[in-house]
Parts: sequence; structure tokens; C-alpha cells
Amino acid sequence: DLHVHSKWSDGISSIEEIAEAAQKRGYQYVAICDHTKSLRIAHGLDESRLMKQMEEIDRINEKMRNFQILKGAEVDILSDGKLDLSEKILEKLDLAVAAIHSGFKQDRGKMTKRIIRALESPYIHILAHPSGRLLGARDPYEVGIDELMEATKKYGKALEINAYFERLDLNDIHCRKAKEMGVRVGIGTDAHHLDQMWMMSLGVAVARRGWLETKDVLNTLSLKEILKWCHQTRD
Repeated sequence: DLHVHSKWSDGISSIEEIAEAAQKRGYQYVAICDHTKSLRIAHGLDESRLMKQMEEIDRINEKMRNFQILKGAEVDILSDGKLDLSEKILEKLDLAVAAIHSGFKQDRGKMTKRIIRALESPYIHILAHPSGRLLGARDPYEVGIDELMEATKKYGKALEINAYFERLDLNDIHCRKAKEMGVRVGIGTDAHHLDQMWMMSLGVAVARRGWLETKDVLNTLSLKEILKWCHQTRD
């Protein structure tokens, strides 16, 4: 699972509880991706708190056997495409997903350029919930999905299938387009509670509807392989 929230931001569970739940599901790894400082309503982490969280993850990982917690973050993309954390801190993470949480009404051109600027960062790996939709509550924002996929491929990044039942974003049609363009996807539940980690099955279902195969999905990589892939995006 490449996108899970802990009680460090707006999640309910501790990092250790999340790791134990992931192990029970047979995972080799789980990525803790809490919100960052611009999302104050979610108690987002600033650089200091993120450093402390990474230290806690290191302590927990020392006790783990055949399993690793990935040090991640759900980094906020600001209105101009800048990220709300410095590269100095981002480079210390194993994996970072970037996301839009504000300015949903920007026009297509501005939104597209905004997201592509974020994807240019060598320390971002995955674009989270790329269309921004909330089923039954919010339409997708205006964005050039083809341009996003081209940028994702150019910079060696991936797009997320957010498996949370209110998102399911990317959708199946865009998954198929990503496959045709040679763009990989990563599935994350965006879980804020252990009881939401089951939604991985929804993300897998979306991937299957989009005709994705093992080679198209980051989650199928071994721990060694996913860490190697994350490092390569910086080259």
C-alpha cells in the first residue's frame, strides 16, 4: 500500500499499528504518507515534525522482520506548482506523493502547468488522485490528462490509483491510457483508519478494468525493486 495516513496527521492509527495490519495482509512494505504543512486542517507535518516521524519509522523498522515501513509524505502542490516542503527534507524520504488540495477552480492551462511543475521535482514519485474528483461530491478539476501523462513519462514518475471508495482516481479509462503511453501506476488506499485498508481491492479492480498488468503497477515490485525505482527518479 503506497499511501496510508497515520495519527501524525489526520489518521487514527499509529505507524506501528499500520505496519502490523499491512503485514497481516501479506505485504512486504507500506508507505506512510501523511499530509504536509500547508494542509493545516489535516494537522499537516512541517519539516521538523516530519524529521521526528522519520526517526520513529527508523526505530520501528529496526524491530521488523521481512517487512519495511517506507518513509513517505503526501506533499501539497501549491497554487503556483511549488511544493510546500523543501528539497532538503524531501530527499530524505523513501517515497513522496504529490497532491492538489486547493485551488480546484484554476483553468485547464494553469492547473496543468501547476501539476507538471510539481512532477519536475526529482523528489516526487507519484501524483496522488490525479483528477481530484470526489464521487457524488466534487467533479474533477480541469486538467490536461494527456499532458500530465506525457510529463509523468518524461520525468519517470507514476500516477496513483487512489483506492479510497470516494475517489477511485485514476479511473479505468485513464488507466488504460496510461498503459498505452507506458506510464506506471501505484495503488494507495489513502486509508486514515485500519478498517479502510481493505479498499486496496477496489484499486486493484480499477486496474484490472483498465487492463493493467503486473508490469504496469508499482505495488507488484519487491521491496528492493521499489526502493531502486524511487531512487532512479532522482537521476
